[in-house]
Amino acid sequence: MIEVRGLTKRYGEVSAVEDLTFTVRPGEVTGFLGPNGAGKSTTMRMILGLDAPTSGTATVGGRPVAAQPAPLKAVGALLDAGAVLPSRSAYHHLLALAASNGLTRRRVDTVLDEVGLTGVARRAAGTYSLGMKQRLGIAAALLGDPPVLVLDEPLNGLDPEGIVWIRKLMRRMAAEGRAVMMSSHLMSEIELTVDHLIVVGRGRLIADTSMAEFIASHSDREVVVRSPHADVLGHRLTAVGATVRAHGADGLAVTGLDSAGIGALAATAGVELHELTLRQTSLEHAFMDLTRDSIEYSSDKEAVR
Repeated sequence: MIEVRGLTKRYGEVSAVEDLTFTVRPGEVTGFLGPNGAGKSTTMRMILGLDAPTSGTATVGGRPVAAQPAPLKAVGALLDAGAVLPSRSAYHHLLALAASNGLTRRRVDTVLDEVGLTGVARRAAGTYSLGMKQRLGIAAALLGDPPVLVLDEPLNGLDPEGIVWIRKLMRRMAAEGRAVMMSSHLMSEIELTVDHLIVVGRGRLIADTSMAEFIASHSDREVVVRSPHADVLGHRLTAVGATVRAHGADGLAVTGLDSAGIGALAATAGVELHELTLRQTSLEHAFMDLTRDSIEYSSDKEAVR
């Protein structure tokens, strides 16, 4: 478990992180989201003991990472996939990490196989593609078989097969009872992968909720109906208090009545239906709506006026 309490980091007059409090629980994949400049990387570095907080605490398994006797056995982390000597092979990079934490050569072989790098393990890391470096970084995170994982943009550089692989890996890690924290700007993958969301903006917490609750709370649930008798159906729906607007040819967009209610009303009225679809805001749209006022760098002229 990761516990963050009142975490604050200031650089002179600039506050990168301000009074953050949240928990990353075992058995869940927690998405850590925010616009560029929101303080995500700074927060992760403080959790891992790489930066000292101005105030507040961040603990893993009840103690700071710096107080862990074998850090790799307490938390596995991927912050920068390029943080490896380019002349050193993947095997020897992992072997050095293993030796520093009392881990065996067998464990190095295991994680290389896990991430699919066994066949290129003796090649210099500097010859690796970005996707291969990401896999090496994930291998390093898995090396100590830790109960907690902290992954910053783990999908960068991965091809479609690699993205599916890391998604399944994180879900499996959580199913085994581990606490998994990941950041990513790929909202479609976050929506498919995570259970819980922590959203920050300008260094402050702005949401701490389940994925389902986050989307539902920032969504106008709308049902799209198509029928050759859309005008008749529209009048019936309006009569029972639903809000109806035209939606393309023979289509209606309905709020205020769920799919079951619309279907029942259509059946009673003898109206034939060709479509009855619930449409709900995606994570991307919900995230953009929530963080609109927290965007520090924007190319949208309208957004910065």
